[in-house]
Amino acid sequence: MAAGRWELEARPERGGRIVSLRLDGEELLDQGIGVDEPTAKGFVEGGAFGWDEMVPNLEETDALPDHGEAWRLPWEVLATGYMRCRGRLVSWELTRWVELGDAVEVRYVYRNVGSEPHAAYWCAHPLFRYEAGMEVGADVPRELAEGASKKIVLPRGSVDRVSLRWPSGVGVEVGWDASLTPEVAVWMCNGDIGGYRQVAVEPGTASPVLAPGERLSWWLRISAL
Repeated sequence: MAAGRWELEARPERGGRIVSLRLDGEELLDQGIGVDEPTAKGFVEGGAFGWDEMVPNLEETDALPDHGEAWRLPWEVLATGYMRCRGRLVSWELTRWVELGDAVEVRYVYRNVGSEPHAAYWCAHPLFRYEAGMEVGADVPRELAEGASKKIVLPRGSVDRVSLRWPSGVGVEVGWDASLTPEVAVWMCNGDIGGYRQVAVEPGTASPVLAPGERLSWWLRISAL
């Protein structure tokens, strides 16, 4: 997909992963360290790069895999920028509609397609490139030591946007509705876990319980600064 200043590439068969997002020709997403194993047990083992959706969980449990199911399942393409995926271990369905214009507009609908209520968990997982000297507009460390990583959980509902600006001068603002996706964390990695260099802005739902057939919708926007 391409429009205006933006270019985006996704791989539906690879968990719907957005593998490239470029602004004025500059790649914004971390391209990883050459690991791409979608059948791996763990998310990092599978290759941590690009932009995934974390559904229906983040941490591994006895019943659910690391970083959820969505990153390892094939997604169905419904139209340009419009994809859908259904869980196998939990009866969830997530549709994602991406539109490029003045900004990157992403709309989501989560639906309980099962016969029992369950908690609707989603977390955005866009792994942006981390560079020393970049500016992150949130209450996070200004610099990370070489080989370090850190995850910062911000107070629930306290922010509805975080800006990122790279030394090149390119900058973006990631925004959302804090009443719909109030949980937010920022992941920063400067050469840890095998050499990844990435910063992720991760708004998420507060895991509301949905009855069978019930839906939850929200949005995410990435704007150029």
